[in-house]
Amino acid sequence: MESIIHALNLALGFVYDNILSIAMMIFLIAAGIFLSVRTRFFQFRRFGYVLKNTAGSLFQKNLHEKNDGSVSPFQAVTTALAGTIGTGSIAGVATALVLGGPGAVFWMWISALLGMVTKYSEIVLALKYREKNEKGAWLGGPMYYIKNGLGIKWLAAVFAIFAMIACIGTGNATQSNSISGVLESNLSIDPLITGIVLTVIVGAVIIGGVKRIATVNEKLVPVMAIFFILASIFALIFRAKHIPDAFALIFKGAFNFRSAFGGVAGYGILTAMRYGVGRGVFSNEAGLGSAPIAHSASSAKEPVKQGLWGIFEVFITTIIICTMSAVVVLTSDTYMTAFQANVAPAVNGAALSSAAFNEALPVIGGYGVAIATVFFALSTILGWAYYGEVCASYLFKNHAKAAVTVYRLIYVVFVFVGAIAEINTVWLIADCFNALMALPNLIALIGLSGVVVATTKQFFAKKNETESKEQ
Repeated sequence: MESIIHALNLALGFVYDNILSIAMMIFLIAAGIFLSVRTRFFQFRRFGYVLKNTAGSLFQKNLHEKNDGSVSPFQAVTTALAGTIGTGSIAGVATALVLGGPGAVFWMWISALLGMVTKYSEIVLALKYREKNEKGAWLGGPMYYIKNGLGIKWLAAVFAIFAMIACIGTGNATQSNSISGVLESNLSIDPLITGIVLTVIVGAVIIGGVKRIATVNEKLVPVMAIFFILASIFALIFRAKHIPDAFALIFKGAFNFRSAFGGVAGYGILTAMRYGVGRGVFSNEAGLGSAPIAHSASSAKEPVKQGLWGIFEVFITTIIICTMSAVVVLTSDTYMTAFQANVAPAVNGAALSSAAFNEALPVIGGYGVAIATVFFALSTILGWAYYGEVCASYLFKNHAKAAVTVYRLIYVVFVFVGAIAEINTVWLIADCFNALMALPNLIALIGLSGVVVATTKQFFAKKNETESKEQ
């Protein structure tokens, strides 16, 4: 069995390292630059407006209103955030630092700054081309704007197939794997027990469909995000004197030809870029096409207003949370001792983050990361379950109910499989299918960029007209 897993790891590693990761990196950056230019760098030009109408509108009544068959705009946001503020912010950042070195964080930032407009475009198109099912609920996502916007049905089906599989890996197995890993390292809980408990919890929630998933995530995500940010702030206060050194390592590593931890000489920059962009996308989902599926279920009527949340999501997950998580690791002795000796750290993933937080906040830090990982990952598992269901119902439209039921059963089984699987295999599968689902989505974003620009212009022209009348 070990030889089979080893062979699988080698094969997946070769395909991802030499083909998929490079293709995805080029397409993501190219699409981000292209959309930024076409929208005249909307994500920067209108950033104040974005914050005012996202974070500044959290307590507005209309943000929490919903129609029959739909979820509220805020529930759609928290369901999408559940897929982003997950283990990508904890385990994903740690693995990027191990595999790509400190410079990977810089390329995370670049992917996020470009990804803000990419995710905005995804959500605008998702709401513009979504459809209602027989129950009156909104369904949307890349497969719908590829079909209804580009008119390429086979490409829409390709996206849906890859997304279904990616949901099982990226949104499911990697998350349960991180939960079992952090609970085993901090509380010595057998992964088998973790797998069983997680399987029961996830099964109980996803049976209720998107409304139950959204209700759970609406309460879970904001609390856990605030908890993790506060824990990071306290950890960084205690390691404050090391923070300048950490940022120096990030900028130096971003353009260093020497790979970290004994990697191939001369490939430092490429390695840092590949893992920085890859883990950045894992944390914020910009370009993957997954988050627009959640936003499409919203009762929001205006594509641009809902699209603003896409910019906010990328900013809060990667620029804020991932940066905090990365700096905590970079200021830890666990990571720096290994980095200076040019050997890989003894732990990786969530366990590395846990060790780093535990150094800054003894006992409390380790347990805090364990708790955050469990709840972040659980919310992500629930959010991605819905993404997979929508893809299944799209592919098997005439038998949607049966397809969703079968998919739920398969999904729940992989919660258990992920909890007991070997971590490298799980991450490689997730990385490969992330890339595969991103490519058709990015093609659609470039092809429909004119629609994004026109819709954005119409929205602000209407807004300006309304304001001038009021004056």
